[in-house]
Amino acid sequence: MSKRFILKELARYKVGTYADIINRNGLLYPNDIAFKFGSEQVSFSQFNSRVNRVVQGLRSLGVKKGEVLGVLSWNCLEYTDLYGAAMKGGYIASPYNARLQSAELDYLINYSEASTVFVGPDLVETIASLRPRLTRVKNFICLKGSVPGMISYEDFLGPADEPDVRVEEEDPLFIFYTSGTTGVPRGALYSHARAMDDTRRLAIALNLEFGNRQVQIMPLFHVGGTKNLWGYYFVGATNIIMPQISFNPRATLKAIQDERATDIHIVATHLAAFLSLPDVDRYDVSGLKRMFYAASPMPLEVLRRGMEKWGPIFIQFYGATEDGPNVTMLTRRQHDLLDKPPEEQKTLGSAGFPHIGVQVRVVDKNDQDLEPGEVGELIVRSKAVMQEWWKKPEDTRQTIVDGWVHTGDLGRYDENGFVYIVDRKKDMIVSGGENIFPREIEEVLYRHPAVQEVSVFGIPDSYWVEKVHAVVVLRQGQSATEQDIIDFCKERLARFKAPKSVEFADALPKSPAGKILKREMREKYWSGVERRV
Repeated sequence: MSKRFILKELARYKVGTYADIINRNGLLYPNDIAFKFGSEQVSFSQFNSRVNRVVQGLRSLGVKKGEVLGVLSWNCLEYTDLYGAAMKGGYIASPYNARLQSAELDYLINYSEASTVFVGPDLVETIASLRPRLTRVKNFICLKGSVPGMISYEDFLGPADEPDVRVEEEDPLFIFYTSGTTGVPRGALYSHARAMDDTRRLAIALNLEFGNRQVQIMPLFHVGGTKNLWGYYFVGATNIIMPQISFNPRATLKAIQDERATDIHIVATHLAAFLSLPDVDRYDVSGLKRMFYAASPMPLEVLRRGMEKWGPIFIQFYGATEDGPNVTMLTRRQHDLLDKPPEEQKTLGSAGFPHIGVQVRVVDKNDQDLEPGEVGELIVRSKAVMQEWWKKPEDTRQTIVDGWVHTGDLGRYDENGFVYIVDRKKDMIVSGGENIFPREIEEVLYRHPAVQEVSVFGIPDSYWVEKVHAVVVLRQGQSATEQDIIDFCKERLARFKAPKSVEFADALPKSPAGKILKREMREKYWSGVERRV
């Protein structure tokens, strides 16, 4: 009987790459569960084989290392396989937000220069309508079933042999999308090394370990949802991916209970939805060690209610698509302040300390450091920040200056090192964890025949934290209702970008130079609210 040289097999891939981690977990935890999705589950060994089959299938199609793999799908097991294939095959994964409208996807897929696009079953018709304009895409692969004009995923898969591909730490791996200052999406490019630095730091900061079980409700086309999933995978934990398109608070709490989950990543609206359930106490979530929130700020009153119900299990992360994304962290211990004097509880309104391995500064317009308490722009430096804006060298030069990422967020810090997010230099709105750029909505509304002028900004909301609000000046002799304006946007944009409220005005306030004073309009809604993002 031949002996197995397992240590030699563990040394197959370069240390510091995700290929190494997939190979390692498959060898060391072969029968333990890596992913669950509904009634389906995949062990670490099975996942390694599934990934290999995707890589071999791509190679049989002639897809070469370094090419971009587009993914348009809701969360599913195949999504993790495709990320894994990029990791082991040397490809660049380019996930697209499944909530986007056709025109938005048209731009994004072409901008990414994807040669192969994987399509979830719910989005086949969308891609079919775009195909004449997606001339760079060579292969369209449907993840479920058989679709005319597309390659069947099941038929495309190759053998499970380990691929003969040399993956390096500096090879590009992810493109995650955000909005630029003009409202046009930009892709933040990450190499294995940069993404892996964030993965390692997340595992250390959360004290993750083998046996942890994370309920995954965040979409895998978001940087936070993806990066955090791999933090759990890194330590051999189980990721339980919820089979839902829209968030369902009851189903999520039941999954936490039934799966005896130890972890969940949420945004503020999720916690508010949990707490609003009249029978929330029927669900046993006592196994939770960590409920961490990011992507949007947490209203203090909601946070206090959550801690009163479930104790100090909360952790906060702050960051953005281009800077890691884990920049600062408010730990469980730092949340455990409900029995402390009000003065000590003030730090609950902060974003915590700079994360392990991350440096944060607050600077003026000349990049000079400001004193504690002064408000300026937050700039970030770490080994985990993006490499560049994909195909946008000038934007990259403006964003990354001497190694520091200029976030466009305004903040302050105190003498103990707590960082407070105050406002956003860019006008981007964060509503329910989704980034929304007002200019894009304004451009659509200016096409409405009754609209003369418009300004869009975010205002406080008890559920969404920040909701899209439009102030509209109508053309003389024209009329429109609030619902007309909202419906007009929903027909042309992703629904989450449409205004949730509309205000009609005779005129918009302007500076002597004619610039619309958006901040002045926002102020009446945000006055008295300390945290404005």
